[in-house]
Amino acid sequence: MGRKTPKHKKDKAQHSYVGVLDITRSGMGYVVVEGMQKDILVRPSDFNRAFHGDKVRINLTSENMRTGRAQGVVSEILERKQTEFIGTIEVTRDFAFFIADSQKAMPDFFVPASNLNKAKDGDRVIVKLIDWRKEDKNPKGQVISVLEGVNANDLAMKELLVQHGFPLLFEEDVLEESERIPDIISETEIGKRKDIRDILTVTIDPADAKDFDDALSFREIKKGIYEVGVHIADVSHYVEPDTELDKSAYERATSVYLPDRVLPMLPERISNELCSLRPHEDKLTYSCIFQITSKGEIKQYWIGRTVIHSNHRFTYEEVQEIIEKKEGHYSAEILLLHDLAQKFRKGRFKEGAINFSSQEVRFRLDEEGKPLGIVIKESKESHQLIEEFMLLANRTIAENVSKMKINKKAIPFPYRVHDQPGEEKLLPFMDFARKFGHAFETHSPEAIASSFNKMLLAVQGMPEQHVLEQLGIRTMAKAIYTTENIGHYGLGFEFYCHFTSPIRRYPDILVHRILDQVLSGKVKPDKKLEEKCRHSSERERAAMETERASNKYKQVEYMKQFLGEEFDAVISGVSSFGFWAETVDHKCEGLVSVFSLQDYDEFRHIEEDYCLVGRRSGRSFRMGDRVRIKVIAANLTKRQLDYEWVLQPDVTEGSKKKKKNH
Repeated sequence: MGRKTPKHKKDKAQHSYVGVLDITRSGMGYVVVEGMQKDILVRPSDFNRAFHGDKVRINLTSENMRTGRAQGVVSEILERKQTEFIGTIEVTRDFAFFIADSQKAMPDFFVPASNLNKAKDGDRVIVKLIDWRKEDKNPKGQVISVLEGVNANDLAMKELLVQHGFPLLFEEDVLEESERIPDIISETEIGKRKDIRDILTVTIDPADAKDFDDALSFREIKKGIYEVGVHIADVSHYVEPDTELDKSAYERATSVYLPDRVLPMLPERISNELCSLRPHEDKLTYSCIFQITSKGEIKQYWIGRTVIHSNHRFTYEEVQEIIEKKEGHYSAEILLLHDLAQKFRKGRFKEGAINFSSQEVRFRLDEEGKPLGIVIKESKESHQLIEEFMLLANRTIAENVSKMKINKKAIPFPYRVHDQPGEEKLLPFMDFARKFGHAFETHSPEAIASSFNKMLLAVQGMPEQHVLEQLGIRTMAKAIYTTENIGHYGLGFEFYCHFTSPIRRYPDILVHRILDQVLSGKVKPDKKLEEKCRHSSERERAAMETERASNKYKQVEYMKQFLGEEFDAVISGVSSFGFWAETVDHKCEGLVSVFSLQDYDEFRHIEEDYCLVGRRSGRSFRMGDRVRIKVIAANLTKRQLDYEWVLQPDVTEGSKKKKKNH
């Protein structure tokens, strides 16, 4: 059902492979090579100055015939996962040593006195790896920042970012380069572009947004025919290839969104000033302009560079109010855009897109970042309005470029692809869904998508809705960037790319640059494009892990105040060592250990049913069940919540006793 697993990456040398070094807590290392069944064992003496997570070339030295596991030596470090580390500095009179905070085995860094940057003995610091020569026992580092966190929360967020390989600060030369870019848009530049400053243009973004990277323009051409422009900040005009700005953006590859801050991919000078499509300012954009009928049919489109002037900045809440009340500023235009977006949306699901609903947990924070409450944000029609037009632009750009050929070959392009679900995840889910009366057709990918949609529609408001939605999402493959286009299964698109967020995603900048070459007829294929796609996908995963960990930290920080209190919860996961439960009110997940259930029964894990079942009582804890829990521990260091299951009194039994007493 899914794609075949790619063969492992073998080097030209007979026994040389490329993979990622995974160092365990014990200090032993394993190189994970894509497609190989077993990882390659590497002893600490053979790391050859590589750290955990580094992409390395490894030479095989032997193979254990009994276990079938090969052993090797790192011969080259191809890419560092992380060059900045958080830890403690120990200063002597003439030099210092830096001890990194890491659960993985790591050498101490030697820091010369000239590289201390005013750090004092015992300070918490960020140190950058400068070099590690073969003849040196320790890596050489430089203090780039003394961590003076406002509070424990501030430090925790910074540490998460650094641990996942995201630099907290921009280098001086990057900032200097961004400051040198002029504010004024020259008449010469405007002359090269389609000028649409006199057409009504608006932005719609979250209330707290500062980097507005997309705008919509609207006008009626004739009765029943509308021109809608999707205008995207022209970041590639300002961030040119191989500049310090470009290298920095590529290294980060994405902005990271934490509960109390954003770590931007580009300096604020670019993201919040020059490129942000702020109201009442002329801005340079890359645009996809559509002619659309009132029935939602695309008659034609134009792609190219433009100059726009945003007339108004809307928040999602303001647009939602216009949609619901049918009145407000530019209401006629907003309602027409809304109507078109809903037609696109309906068409997408009809063509095979899967309609997973999404809930986003947001924290209400005080001035120091401490969580005061939790807000559940759902996707409403105002979000769908923007989403549908962005999907349309992304799809159109990808389809347009896919038609272009050089010497009868497709142009290398960073597609955003999503594989169909693999059998190993899909089959157990189908068996589980069948127990709730949902049958799946599997004769084609389209039939599977249709079955998903039928199930998602049927479970609305049912007790099993949460569990089937969550498990359904887990069956899906991860979307990635690659030059090998296999389509986007979840969206039901044959061609798809990311074009609409270049302020916060590096692949969008790559798309703009290639598009520019295509439109000018001067295409220079990028031989390293697949490597750039892999790097962008890896950085995206790292950002998601950072965001997940920061949300978990906030959950634990919030739930600390409720130690000893009881709440209603829903079982969100099951394993042999217990079950996870998510509180109904706060959406905060914690573990109920199987050991805490020993007083009630001995429980066994039935994997295919996603449940724990008592051997004597037959009592079960199944994913999706409602339970009562007590908060018993909240560990901020481990970002871990521990719950205890609370046995609820039998209401029927209680009623009988009451009647007897009377």
